[in-house]
Amino acid sequence: MVKYWIVAAGTLAAILTGCQEPAPPAPDIRPVRTVTVQHSAGGEPVSLTGQIRAQDEVSLAFRLDGRLIERRVNVGDTIKPGQVVGRLDPQIQQNSLHQAQAGLSAAQGQLTQARNTFDRQQELLNKGFTTRAQFDQAQQALQSAQAQVDSSQAQLRNAQEQLSYTELQADAAGTVTATGAEPGEVVRAGQMIAQVARQGGRDAVFDVPAQLIRTAPRDPVVEIALTDEPNVKATGRVREVSPQADPATRTFQVKVGLTDPPPAMRLGATVVGRIRLTAPPGVEIPASALTEANKRPAVWVVDPQNQTVSLRNVDILRQDPASIVVSQGLETGEIVVTAGVQVLRPGQKVRLLGSAS
Repeated sequence: MVKYWIVAAGTLAAILTGCQEPAPPAPDIRPVRTVTVQHSAGGEPVSLTGQIRAQDEVSLAFRLDGRLIERRVNVGDTIKPGQVVGRLDPQIQQNSLHQAQAGLSAAQGQLTQARNTFDRQQELLNKGFTTRAQFDQAQQALQSAQAQVDSSQAQLRNAQEQLSYTELQADAAGTVTATGAEPGEVVRAGQMIAQVARQGGRDAVFDVPAQLIRTAPRDPVVEIALTDEPNVKATGRVREVSPQADPATRTFQVKVGLTDPPPAMRLGATVVGRIRLTAPPGVEIPASALTEANKRPAVWVVDPQNQTVSLRNVDILRQDPASIVVSQGLETGEIVVTAGVQVLRPGQKVRLLGSAS
């Protein structure tokens, strides 16, 4: 009887055990890395190396050819308006002047003779002792003599002007930055004898790539600092952009007018200019967050309430190896998965690495 109850109890236990449902499997929770979407705080800073130059820089040159016999300035000299910079050999121009003076004297003598003849003919005509034809001839001779005097005077003024061109004078105050000829050389008209940086404003000049010119903000404030002494600083604004690229470097020359530059920023000093590009109109996230859905770019967004993920399409404004800029599809404060996107599925529960869950 005891043996029967033992067998019955075992059979009952087996029946009860077989009637229970198996326990559901634990949900598959994927650990992922995430980032919280934030608007870009500012644009990317850009630095370029340039040089300090005068805003107005001129090349002083003679207006005619000749042999340079004197140059009175050297590099670094300060000059004043009207100061003589150099002289040409004036022998040819002096000879021309003497010739013009002699021609004027001869023309004036002929004019005196013609005027005396005209006066006599006019008096005789009034008394009836000469003919009208002789008077007209005397009058024509007087007019021709007067025209010859006028021409000779113009030639004299031209010779005097040519002689003055043998002396090169500064038209404004400034500093000599370069010289182009030495005494004894034969120079041509227009050849640079001295390059002068006029007193006044100063520029920081940079060679800027075309892409930076297209993306730079309009009328930015440029921060300028000496490369060998960064504490010496100034600010300025773009004053001039070259309309044509340099044929060798394919860059554009940009001149930044400095506002009250310190004395330490001397002409020719090397400086660094810094600007900040305009922030892109979107949000920036790591490039590793990008995936694809419906043949369009997409990202996995985490629901912070139930710790699940959903796939959302986004519009990409800019993409590079490290990051992407999303123009539409994400809002500030949303959580985006940046690592583990390949193994996720919609509605899957996740565990944020580093979180308490």
